[in-house]
Amino acid sequence: MNSQATLFQAGNFNFKLNHLIVIGVLVLAFSVSFLIRSQPAEYGFELNEFDPFFNFRATEYIVENGFSQYFEWNDDKSWYPKGRDVSATSQVMLHATAAITYEIFGGNSSLYDFTILFPAVIGSLTVIVIFALVRLLAGTNAGLFASLLFAVSLPIILRGSIGWFKSEPLGIFYGILGLYLFLSAITCKNKKIIIPKIIFGGIIMGFGMSAWGGNQFFIIPLGLFILVLPFFRNDHKFLLWSIPLFVATFLLVSSSFERPGLDFVYGIGGLSLIIPTLFLTTSIFIQKISKNETKIRNSLFLLLSIIIIGSLLLVLNNESNSLPLPSFRYLNAINPFLTSSSAMVDSVAEHATPDTPTSFILHSILMIFAGIGIWLLLSKKSFESKIFIKNDMKIFVLIFGMTGVYVSSTFLRLELFASISLIILASISLSILSKNFFMINASTKRSILFKILFVALILILFITPMIFPSNTNWINGIDSPPVILNGATGNPPSSDWKEALEWIKINTPENSVIASWWDYGYWIQTLGERATLSDNSTIHSNFIEDHARMLLSNPDEGWKMLQEMNADYIITFISVQKVDAQWQGNQIYLLGGGGDESKLFWFANIAGLPIQKYLEPSDVSVPTNYLWNETLIGKMIPYTVVTYYDNQNKKEANSYLPGFMDLTIKEIKYDVENDGPLKLVYASPSFYDESIIMKNCVFVYEINKNYVSPNNP
Repeated sequence: MNSQATLFQAGNFNFKLNHLIVIGVLVLAFSVSFLIRSQPAEYGFELNEFDPFFNFRATEYIVENGFSQYFEWNDDKSWYPKGRDVSATSQVMLHATAAITYEIFGGNSSLYDFTILFPAVIGSLTVIVIFALVRLLAGTNAGLFASLLFAVSLPIILRGSIGWFKSEPLGIFYGILGLYLFLSAITCKNKKIIIPKIIFGGIIMGFGMSAWGGNQFFIIPLGLFILVLPFFRNDHKFLLWSIPLFVATFLLVSSSFERPGLDFVYGIGGLSLIIPTLFLTTSIFIQKISKNETKIRNSLFLLLSIIIIGSLLLVLNNESNSLPLPSFRYLNAINPFLTSSSAMVDSVAEHATPDTPTSFILHSILMIFAGIGIWLLLSKKSFESKIFIKNDMKIFVLIFGMTGVYVSSTFLRLELFASISLIILASISLSILSKNFFMINASTKRSILFKILFVALILILFITPMIFPSNTNWINGIDSPPVILNGATGNPPSSDWKEALEWIKINTPENSVIASWWDYGYWIQTLGERATLSDNSTIHSNFIEDHARMLLSNPDEGWKMLQEMNADYIITFISVQKVDAQWQGNQIYLLGGGGDESKLFWFANIAGLPIQKYLEPSDVSVPTNYLWNETLIGKMIPYTVVTYYDNQNKKEANSYLPGFMDLTIKEIKYDVENDGPLKLVYASPSFYDESIIMKNCVFVYEINKNYVSPNNP
């Protein structure tokens, strides 16, 4: 059947078979994406990770109190006693979009359940948006390939699964939609819709900036693209008003939010668009007054001058700090050499620098086809296909591809930008290859067999990373429980954290202040409904440094610091593995599975204290005797080292030796009856249940306000 055959007519629109095929592929891409993203729900229908709990609470505040109250809200449960100006420090459009869509589509569902589904739905809808973008760049077939590849891309799904009510899914949706509207406008022939597209594209890009700070990286390819437009487009009159209109709209919308705000417009982010726009207008003017043979040369000289001057200004700004700069994380992504200069940034697992094996697991076959795509775009003679890609769109694809891979080379969390770049390039590659292979004369059996083999090879290449390797393939790479169920450890899911937070909510006074490592702040505020000294926004890094210093202080000094912080309770989380052995009739346990006992290195690093004092130099996962006996955190861990064991050689030692592991037994140092600085008032169920091998143990200590130190009565 002819794909151009009309199935039915609606007004002036002829619905053809190829339209049905496009709809079918997009429905398939959406369905596959949603199913893969929904895997964590098998373990429990919960919000995932940490930030989503704050985002839920902020969205709930809008739903219950309205936008006017939201923009006046100082959250007194955050960063006690300072509080937090929510609208100035949050992804406002994430909260606003979720609240508005809940009012429209929420029905009878709870807001909590709605926000669990929200990222999976938005992330899956993005397959349609990237189809539209890549279709604009390289045709319908390339767009369909892009939608299917986006649906199974591991880096994108990892940061957009069910329960991942964070910035990335909505930010990427807005960012790609804004790019599509902008590029569609500057390539559009219908003059009636050009201006609305440009304005709407600028608005959407501004929304994306408010939804996710990472959308700043969409600015890099945009700025570079605007720089080269005068060399590849002849419609200079159109460019003179369309580009400034888009940039002005985008910056106006971005500045209307407290975050990113005016600092973004006047800082490096805004200048990354303002300077290219000024160059474009100046270059067009220079080309207009120059002779034909000197037009390009003069424009290139101007561009070189801007690059040199801009580089000098950046160097000078490092000394004067006269320009508002993005936060350290964004500067770190642009300059990878900053990676080790912030212990706070380095301590976050998703800020790790991706190595080659990790990048290959995340992108796999996309790398190969993206490389072929670059070659095909740059080649004039190879594969003379029927696909027509305008020169300016080719340039945009190449710029986007290079910048996407570059910014993702610093942080593991930014690999999704590499994924988007590789998807676009690989989709164009697959479209060109498919078109050329299927143009082969189909009258011979050999050509038909050749086409079948080509299709089979493509399918095998893309199915392989979905099923191999068995533990880290594209499908089960997302198959893990929500973090609230295992505390970000590799342990099996349990109810320990949820029960501990429920206990806090019911059994502590409403005005209680909870001290904990910042990882758990949002959980305590949202599910425990209590104020915390620090949380995952890491706004006041000095608070976190003080907390780390307090944990590594001696118990008396740590208690004094807690008093100065006005804390009423302190929480610690320990991951424990039960060992099939006993020591003098006591059950033996091995610590070090991802709880606070595994963060001791970062406690010391962030506090600026000598690591070798607290951890063995030859193995920083093993605490020293000093940490166990002389620090508050050592006393808070209700386990005591009784022996050291070399499992490989089956040897035991009374003190640590390289290669030996520390084995412990239960010992509560601060029980509820003691007169020490702390009293253990709650331990989660896993601590007591000896049928559980891998334990997620949450301990809540009440701070003894009446404590009198025997060393300083």
